[in-house]
Amino acid sequence: MSKLKKILIRSVIAILVLGTLFLLYSIFGNYSSGYRAGVVIKVSQRGYLFKTNEGELDVGGLNTVKGKQGGMSSVWHFSVASGHPEVLEVLGDVALSKERVKLYYNEKFFKLPWRGETKYFITKVERVSSGDAGTQE
Repeated sequence: MSKLKKILIRSVIAILVLGTLFLLYSIFGNYSSGYRAGVVIKVSQRGYLFKTNEGELDVGGLNTVKGKQGGMSSVWHFSVASGHPEVLEVLGDVALSKERVKLYYNEKFFKLPWRGETKYFITKVERVSSGDAGTQE
């Protein structure tokens, strides 16, 4: 085998390995993590080909000014991975009761159609009583 052919084969293998590592990191790695607080207003399963669990959180704030539409959006969109049925159950309960919650999330690098419609995936739901709004844990 010629030297050029060996270099070409090694280069292709290196590119495939690096591409696979990048793909795996972008799927399973997190860009950021944190929490948002508010009232869950919607939980649904959406999609034509891939059914994903999606939701909306009303984080408060101004969304109307003297009857005119304006200000910043107060609705935050999120997804729930299919491997978290306990999170979906709690989200359904708090959406009906209109309880204030803290949603802990991981932000992914990319949106992938079979995972969810957003980059934000809920990992934990914590109910927050109105008296806990100013306290830290």
